[in-house]
Amino acid sequence: MNSIRAGWILTLRDLAHWVRQPWIPIFNLLFTIMLLLMFALIFGGSIQLPGGGDYIAFLLPGMMALAMMFGVESTMMAMASDAKKGITDRFRSMPIGDASVATGRVGADMTTSGVELVILILGGLALGWRIDATPLSILGAVILLLWLRFAVLWIGVFLGLTLGRNDGATVAVQVLVWPVGFLSNVFVAPEFMPSWLGAIAEVNPISATATAARDLFGNPTGVTDGILADHAVVMAMAWPAVLVAIFLPLSARTYRRLRR
Repeated sequence: MNSIRAGWILTLRDLAHWVRQPWIPIFNLLFTIMLLLMFALIFGGSIQLPGGGDYIAFLLPGMMALAMMFGVESTMMAMASDAKKGITDRFRSMPIGDASVATGRVGADMTTSGVELVILILGGLALGWRIDATPLSILGAVILLLWLRFAVLWIGVFLGLTLGRNDGATVAVQVLVWPVGFLSNVFVAPEFMPSWLGAIAEVNPISATATAARDLFGNPTGVTDGILADHAVVMAMAWPAVLVAIFLPLSARTYRRLRR
């Protein structure tokens, strides 16, 4: 069977599962909205930005970048579930390409990611967030956010194939997601962190995408100097490319080794 056709069929399979059992994507979205409301309404009044600016305008693009990062967990859990139930072994016995299973999962998640972004944008507008940019810049911000999502999904695929049959897989991915997600400029500008911590946050891929999205949406970036001040868009394109270059081949290699 053609790999592209097989990947499309498996994408439809995963989307059909979400239609019948929509609770995982719904709860992921509700959790992101809860974080948004908590920081915007409870903590937002006490958080200042370097150079000034409205905190909600700073927070919204950062929350979108963090929501894209959360795709690691849902993809890993789906791949792990298929491995535990023997579905992955069944797929391996079929005449389909090695990349078809992972491509199907990534395709389904990218579809739901677009819906998630639309809901976050509408929710932000309801909270008072405003966009001050051209349609082309807005499109560029959305593409960079989805580009980050695409990259982290391959991390989820790799972890799902590697740790899929281990009961500690979920804990392992949470240990990865939470420190990386919060050690960024999603909630607070790195300039207000201790110098060593701010330096780490500046090179975080989520920080790059969040800063680039803020800039393209016409929102305050919370950055007045450093590498993100001048090269956020370049870093937002480069970091996901590096992650894809590493984890896509690793995922394919891991899947092939499962056959032995």
